[in-house]
Amino acid sequence: MLLNKIARFMTLSLYREARQEACRRLRQRVTRSVSLGVRAIVLDAENRVLLVRHTYLDGWYFPGGGVEAGETLLDAIMRELAEEAHISMDAPPVLHGIFLQKTRWRSNHVACFVVRAFHQTHARLPDWEIAESGFFKTDYLPEETTRATRARLNEILHEQPPSPFW
Repeated sequence: MLLNKIARFMTLSLYREARQEACRRLRQRVTRSVSLGVRAIVLDAENRVLLVRHTYLDGWYFPGGGVEAGETLLDAIMRELAEEAHISMDAPPVLHGIFLQKTRWRSNHVACFVVRAFHQTHARLPDWEIAESGFFKTDYLPEETTRATRARLNEILHEQPPSPFW
């Protein structure tokens, strides 16, 4: 009887370890730190670029954000432009590249599009997400414009091949 109890205990212990390992693997798959985002390089007729400054990040960026579940890249870029700058595209955007942005905890892939045919439905006022937005001459960008934003813009304006990294 004691041997049966020991055998049962060992079986349950092994089962518990296997269950814990299975749970660990499932949790890793579900919470894996990989995401997909979009950014839009919006250039007007004067070759000025649209930049936004968020309330929760330092620096100036191209408008954009994460791709939601079930959303296409095109749907995501249209939504982000409408939300962050009240921009509506008049023609499909051109894909500039897909970039890997590595941080300490996640790998983020960013699909970057160039938008030249658009109209702004109305001015974008500051709110909880966007502190400021505006069009800037490409040779007079705000000092706080991010390195990646400057690099992508430089690639577009000087017809350089895109880097694989954001």
